[in-house]
Amino acid sequence: MKSTGEVMGIDREFGLAFAKSQIATGLRLPLSGTVFISVKDEDKPRTLEVARGFLELGYDLLATRGTASYLKERGLRATPVNKVKEGSPHVVEALNGGQAHFVINTVFGEVAIRDSFSLRRASLNQNLPYCTTMAGAAALLRAMQAIKFNELDVTSLQEYAADRLPSQ
Repeated sequence: MKSTGEVMGIDREFGLAFAKSQIATGLRLPLSGTVFISVKDEDKPRTLEVARGFLELGYDLLATRGTASYLKERGLRATPVNKVKEGSPHVVEALNGGQAHFVINTVFGEVAIRDSFSLRRASLNQNLPYCTTMAGAAALLRAMQAIKFNELDVTSLQEYAADRLPSQ
C-alpha cells in the first residue's frame, strides 16, 4: 500500500479530534470568515443544518445562485456568486481574492466535476478546507464548533491510552 499522507487526530470528542487532523494536514481553520457553499440538488436539504451552524458561529455564507436561493427561501442569508462558467465576478476570483475561508462543494456528473476543477485548484492554492460530501461538511462544522468553544491540547498516544484502558 502506498502512503497517501493520512493524518490522525485524537481527543475526547469527535469535533476536536477532526480539527486536529485537519490542522495536521497544514490547513488553516479560521474562527471567523466566509464559507462558500455549492451543492447538488439532492444535498440541499442536508445543507440547511450545516449552513445554519456556520451562521450561528458567526461565519458569512457565499453560495452559487441555486444554493443561495435555496438557503434564502428557508430564512438563511447567503451572498450569491457566479459559477466560473457564468462569468466574472465568479467564485474562483472570490477564492483567489481571499473572500472565502472554507469550501463545501458537492457535484454530480462528469460535466459538473470537470467544471469544478478550477474551484478545487483555487482551494488547493489558497490552502482552504474543501469538503466534497455533506458528511465532510458536517464534520468540518463540528470541528469549528469544538475549537471555538474549547482549547486544543496535546496528549501523547501513550497518555491517552493509559487514561482510557483499565488498570491491570
